[in-house]
Amino acid sequence: MRVAVLGVGLIGGSIGLAVKRRLAADVAGFDVSSSVLDRAAELGAIDQKCDSVVEAAAGAEVVFCSAPVGELPELARSALGASSEDAVVTDVGSTKRDLVAGLDARTGGERFIGGHPLAGTEASGIDGARADLFEGARWYLTPTETTNGVLYDKLQRAIADLGARPQAIDAVTHDRVMATVSHLPHVLANALVSQAADTLSEESERLPTVGPSFRDVTRVAGSSPAIWGDILAANRESVVSAVERIVERLTNSLELLREGSADEIAAWHGWAGDARRRLLEADHVGGPLHHLQVSVENRPGTVAEIALALGSAGVNIEDMTLSPATDMRTGSISLWIAGAEESERGAEVVRDLGYAVTLVDGSG
Repeated sequence: MRVAVLGVGLIGGSIGLAVKRRLAADVAGFDVSSSVLDRAAELGAIDQKCDSVVEAAAGAEVVFCSAPVGELPELARSALGASSEDAVVTDVGSTKRDLVAGLDARTGGERFIGGHPLAGTEASGIDGARADLFEGARWYLTPTETTNGVLYDKLQRAIADLGARPQAIDAVTHDRVMATVSHLPHVLANALVSQAADTLSEESERLPTVGPSFRDVTRVAGSSPAIWGDILAANRESVVSAVERIVERLTNSLELLREGSADEIAAWHGWAGDARRRLLEADHVGGPLHHLQVSVENRPGTVAEIALALGSAGVNIEDMTLSPATDMRTGSISLWIAGAEESERGAEVVRDLGYAVTLVDGSG
């Protein structure tokens, strides 16, 4: 198996290391910086240093585009043009709507599946790359109605083999969710740091020793200005909406702090703590895997329809295989879902789409 990584910084380098460790595949790497490419080879993140996208993508089964958000549309088009018809092309950017919408059938859009691993560290660049970076991490995939089902299966299987947990989500929903849980925290951290700096300046005091709360909340402040400038601009509409909603909540909080009793303020804190716990626990994998077999017709968009419906319902596919019938007109999709309740709910979601579903076993 040959995998191409276009851009070998923190994420791209980690993909290369993980691919080599867990897939035992050859990794062809390309980067606009020759020194970064040399370092990736030294660290063992890539097997072959390539001078162009065309050279790296030639013969690859999976192509990962790992570049700043603003550069991804051009890079993805180049990768699609340079790779074969049975190769799947994906990216790792944190905004998806405009990128996915800009790749239609004429540019090979049926072979492109947007991706976004929720993984990273405070380190940056190839020297921070780690082979275990994606273990247990959610990895969003954004198939569309034109996505090739066989290629989706190939990509989600490769990502699962890297130790990550792939989950389908439509591109618009992805950007709206990321605006709240990823992009908004950077806006708030920047604003809080600015307020603290202004307050200290007004008081003409030197910077005091900050407490752990300030350090925790502002950890992401000022993160890679070039990268985050691209991200916030690319997802401007959703981020603006998220900021407007948080302003409303802060206004309500202001009134509570101004007029509320100590008990009411304590109850507000308690609710927030409970909500945080539920949000963190919701992503926890638990229970044995249950096998659902879905009978389908062989038509474009079937895999994406099922995967997106399950993702929207909060049911994660831990593994998936496609089994076409000999006539190639029908076939089956095998889905493995963790936990009995989740698998039952998943079966109900798929049945509501009009497909026949069989719970094959108990667990696996």
